[in-house]
Amino acid sequence: MVVATTTSTPKQDGFRMPGEFEPHKGTWMLWPTRTDTWRAGAKPAQRVFVEVAKAISKFEPVTMCVSADQFENARAQLPNHIRVIELSSNDAWMRDMGPTFVKNDKDEIRGIDWGFNAWGGLVEGLYFPWHLDLHVKKKVLEIEQVKRYDANELILEGGAITVDGEGTLITTEQCLLNPNRNPSLSREQIEKKLDDYLTIEKVIWLKDGLVGDETDGHVDEVVFFVRPGEVAIGWTDDPNHSQYSVLQDAYNILKNATDAKGRKLKIHKIHLPDQITLTQSESEEIDFAHNSFRRSSEVTFISTYINCYLCNGGVILPVFDDPQDKVAIESFKKMYPDREIVPVNTREISVAGGNIHCITQQQPLP
Repeated sequence: MVVATTTSTPKQDGFRMPGEFEPHKGTWMLWPTRTDTWRAGAKPAQRVFVEVAKAISKFEPVTMCVSADQFENARAQLPNHIRVIELSSNDAWMRDMGPTFVKNDKDEIRGIDWGFNAWGGLVEGLYFPWHLDLHVKKKVLEIEQVKRYDANELILEGGAITVDGEGTLITTEQCLLNPNRNPSLSREQIEKKLDDYLTIEKVIWLKDGLVGDETDGHVDEVVFFVRPGEVAIGWTDDPNHSQYSVLQDAYNILKNATDAKGRKLKIHKIHLPDQITLTQSESEEIDFAHNSFRRSSEVTFISTYINCYLCNGGVILPVFDDPQDKVAIESFKKMYPDREIVPVNTREISVAGGNIHCITQQQPLP
């Protein structure tokens, strides 16, 4: 059965985007295979994706979407209780390729099908083509038999926003106001669309994302909502650190902001681990492609604990075999005394340009 596309907007219909900390029905992921993104035929990354999926599945159902030629391989590597389905994509970033789910107060769930241009389009995008990615949202919604809102007129990746579920959204100017995303839309027009589709009353605009973020400043590398009125931000006290100025600016904006309910934000500072580079031999394990982002040993890749994933009763936390890991784990235990903190070493995801939050997408409980 084809799922209906609704011609109204979520706000008109009484739907909102819930916070990630609210109860989930489950989590969606995509299996990594792209050899100009993932080194060594994507095999090291696949092992990490398995560990992330297993960690999440302790708390809620997980669906792994896999291309036809990798179905048998993925099915063999994943535990039986993780659902594996055949679903084509160009790469594995479900946060940005998957739908954004919204819910109402009548136990209904619907999904938003945003526009997608591989983080920048033909000139600045990270790869070409992205034709299979364009259908991931619709396919997920059809599988779940969830009504669809067509928002293709707005280029928006899930990693570009974080919400508190109570009308507040945080994003960056670097991403949503970038000419390679929505050149014909003003800040006010983008805010109107965020309100129409997510029921957002207040947008807090940070200036930039982290230095070196190939997605043009996704907010999920900088800050996330711990719960309403409370955020966690990546941090360094070292003025010589490459991320110092960006994080200082973001902190000052958040410190002086109020949310949609008029609250000042409580801010947790989570210190960064050492940033990551590929060895020369590792970089040589990545296929060259003219239209793809070049991953060489000269590139510094972002590592941060902020790009974590909240699931029912748990936090799946990226770690990097770094002394700062233990400090981050303790900080998260204090932020979430009612959740289990599950660390997973995700260096392989970092050197591909993201982390745990980027490869997951929550489906809220009705």
